[in-house]
Amino acid sequence: MNGLIIILGIIFLFGVLYHEKKKNRQPLLVTKSILSLLFVIAALLQPRPVPAYFHYLLPGLMLCLVGDVCLALPQKKAFMGGLVAFLLGHVLYIFSFTVLVPVSDWFSAGVFIILGLSTLIFFWLQPHLKSMLIPVLIYIVVITLMAIGALTVFWKSSFPISGRGLILAGALCFYVSDIFVARQRFIKEEYPNRLLGLPLYYSGQFMLAFSVGLLK
Repeated sequence: MNGLIIILGIIFLFGVLYHEKKKNRQPLLVTKSILSLLFVIAALLQPRPVPAYFHYLLPGLMLCLVGDVCLALPQKKAFMGGLVAFLLGHVLYIFSFTVLVPVSDWFSAGVFIILGLSTLIFFWLQPHLKSMLIPVLIYIVVITLMAIGALTVFWKSSFPISGRGLILAGALCFYVSDIFVARQRFIKEEYPNRLLGLPLYYSGQFMLAFSVGLLK
């Protein structure tokens, strides 16, 4: 079943990229919604050796599905709705990682690398944010914590490398994809942001979804 989901995911990803290129708003909304629904289904179909991890991750994935739908809409209010949905989704991802490794163990040298990168990204975006400065700053703080949590799970937990490797790779793909979202929204609107950002984003979400069954 996982193989079928991956194949369908690839097919719909090409559809999303095509409709982004052609700016076909309604087909894009439909295709993107189905593709995002697939990573929710993927999580639901996995075995759940750590139930609490699944119970936090699943609603996080569902909130990201809502965020994807919002970002496919042209209205500014829809963008804000998408930002809030993704913010809450990241918070739930953070909670899911605390199930695997307590927050008290999250400090490591790698934290400084992620914090430094997030700081650079914020100062890069700052001149373009205007009224969005505070919401984006909050979002950057939360997604930075999410990336730090994933890094901690990878380095400090004893789960199989396949599971914690997917968690780290998925979180980092999500983190990097959001840089392209920010560039598209605040710096320069152009198709390469979508061409690079969307595959990273969906790869990250599917890796997180599949990680549910690999934490034996």
